Amino acid sequence: MKNPTNQEQTNHENTVTPGQDDVTDKATTPRPSKPRPSKGRRDDAALPALGLLGTLRWAWTQLTSMKTALFLLLLLAVAAVPGSLFPQRPADPSVVTQYLKDNPETGPWLDRFQLFDVYSSVWFSAIYLLLFISLIGCVIPRAKAHFKAMRSKPPRTPSRLSRMPEYGTLAVPAEASLSPADAVRDAAKILRRRGYRVDVRDVDGDRPSVGAERGFAKELGNLVFHTSLIGVLACVALGGLFGYSGQKIVVEGESFVNTLVSYDTFTPGSNFSESQLSPYSLTLDEFEIEFDRESETHYGQPLDFTANMTVKEGPDAEAEKQVLKVNSPLTLGGTRVYLVGNGYAPVVTVRDGDGNVALEGPVVAVPTDAMYTSLAVIKAPDAKPDQLGFVGFFLPTAMIDDAGVSYSGDPDPFNPQLNLNSFYGDLGLDEGVPSNVYVLETEDLTPLNSRDLDAGGIVLGANQTYELPDGKGSITFDGLKRYAALDIHYDPAKTGVLVFAVLALSGLAASLFLARRRVWVRAGQHPDGRVMIEYGLLARGEDPRLTTEAAALRGLFAAKWLAPQDPQRHNVGRVTVPANASADSSAAVEPPKDR
Repeated sequence: MKNPTNQEQTNHENTVTPGQDDVTDKATTPRPSKPRPSKGRRDDAALPALGLLGTLRWAWTQLTSMKTALFLLLLLAVAAVPGSLFPQRPADPSVVTQYLKDNPETGPWLDRFQLFDVYSSVWFSAIYLLLFISLIGCVIPRAKAHFKAMRSKPPRTPSRLSRMPEYGTLAVPAEASLSPADAVRDAAKILRRRGYRVDVRDVDGDRPSVGAERGFAKELGNLVFHTSLIGVLACVALGGLFGYSGQKIVVEGESFVNTLVSYDTFTPGSNFSESQLSPYSLTLDEFEIEFDRESETHYGQPLDFTANMTVKEGPDAEAEKQVLKVNSPLTLGGTRVYLVGNGYAPVVTVRDGDGNVALEGPVVAVPTDAMYTSLAVIKAPDAKPDQLGFVGFFLPTAMIDDAGVSYSGDPDPFNPQLNLNSFYGDLGLDEGVPSNVYVLETEDLTPLNSRDLDAGGIVLGANQTYELPDGKGSITFDGLKRYAALDIHYDPAKTGVLVFAVLALSGLAASLFLARRRVWVRAGQHPDGRVMIEYGLLARGEDPRLTTEAAALRGLFAAKWLAPQDPQRHNVGRVTVPANASADSSAAVEPPKDR
C-alpha cells in the first residue's frame, strides 16, 4: 500500500466526523506553549503579609521549642566562662582596678562589655531570662498534653496484632470452659495488677479485647525534671537578689558583730537591704590546730582545725559555746558561717619619734607555705612626725640554713620571729583612697631598715624591742595569737534549690529508667471449641525490656488459663508448640482470622 501524500494527510485531518461540532480549528490549531520554569524556580505568588501578630506568634514558637531551650542552656554555660577568666568587681574591686592599670589598652574594652561584672551583665541576664521563659513555654504545653493523655482511654485495639514488635498466642482447650469475654476480663485483671491502665472493649461481641497502657510516669518524670530546672533557676535568681556574702578575719579574743561595717569584704545581692542582717555576734575564744607528728612523709601537715566560739543570737540572748570546724559550719540568724582559713597574728607595739604609741595590737600575717611562713605588713599612720610602715615575714619556728637565710622549720610556734624592713613617709591613707591592708606601697616611702642599708633588717624574737634609726621610734614584738578566716553566706533560697535539685534528679531517673508500654489482648472462639487468645506489646521509643515483659505476661496468662489443664503448654513462642517440634517450628494452630 502506498503512503498517503502530504495533501491527503491534510485533507484527512481536516475532515469532520458526523455529529461533531465544528471545532477543528481549536482542535488542530497548535496552542502556544508556555515556557516551563527552570528547575528550582517557583512562579511568583502573592504571599500574605505575616503581620505583627504573626511575627510575635512565630517568635514565641521558636523561643519555646526544646532545641532553643537546649541551645540557651549551652549558651548560658559558655557565657559563664569569662567569669572565671577575668577578675570580677563584686568579688575583689582592687584586683579589677589593678588589672585595668596593667592593661590600659584591652582593659577598658573588656569593661565596656561588662566582662568584670559577668553575672550581673546585661547579656548574661538576657540569656538567663530567655532560658527561663523558654523552659516555661516548653513545659506548659507538654504538661497539658500529658495530663490529657492520662485521662484518655488506651488506644483502640489494632486489627492485626501480629504486626506488634512482641506478639504471641495461646490456645485454651475447650475443657477449660472459658469464654472469650471471661478471658478478656481475666487478662484485664492481670494487666491491672501489673500497673497497667486497662480498657475492656466489645465484651458482648464475638471478638472482645482489652487495651492497656502504663509508663505515664516516664513523661511525668520528664516534666518534673524540666519544672524542677525552672525552680532551680528561680531560686538561684532569688538568692542573687536577696542574698549576700562576706568575709571576716577574727583574732583570738576578738568579737564579730553582724553589721555592715564589721565585714572585711562584703558582696550584697541586687535587692539587699541592711535590715536583712541579723544582730548576732560571735567571739573567737581559742583556735586549735592539730599537726601530724608521727608520719615521716607527712610530718607537720595539719590534721584538724577547731575554733572554739562564744555565740549570741541577739543582743539580749544568752551566750552559748559552740565549735566551728572546716566541714561543720555554724548557723546563725539564717546565715552560714564557714571556716575557710587560719594563720598567726603577731602582737606588736609601734612607738613614734615622740615616744607615743602609734599602733598596738595583733597584726594578721598571711601564710605562704605549709610551714606557715607568713607575709606581715604593719602600717602606723598615726606616727609622728612621720608615718611608719613595716613589711616582712613571720616565722613560727625560725631556723637558719647554711647560706644564712632564715626559714620556718615547723608550723607550730616553737621559736617565733619577725623579720621586717621599715619605711617612713606618707602611707597614702589620708587621701581616702581604698588600699589593700596586706600590701605596702613603698614607692613614695623612704627606707629605714633593709639588707641593703647599713642599719640592716629588723629581727625580733618574742618580747624583744628594736629602736628605729634616726630616732624615728621603735617596734616591739609582744606576743602571738592565732586567727580564723570566716566566710559568711546568707541565701534565702538555698532550701528551694535543694528541693528542686532532688526533684530534678528523681524526675530524670524516672524518665531514663521507666518505659511507656501498650498491651492489647484479643480473644476469639475457634470452631473446635478452643479459645484462641492473641496479645501484642508496643513500646513508645526504645525499650530493651519489652521482650522480658512479653515473656512475663505470657507466663501469667498461661498460669491462669493453661496450668490446671496442661502444664506442657507453657512453651515460649507465638503459639503452642508440639513436644516433638523444635523451638523455631511454625505454629500448630492458626490464630483467629480478622473479621
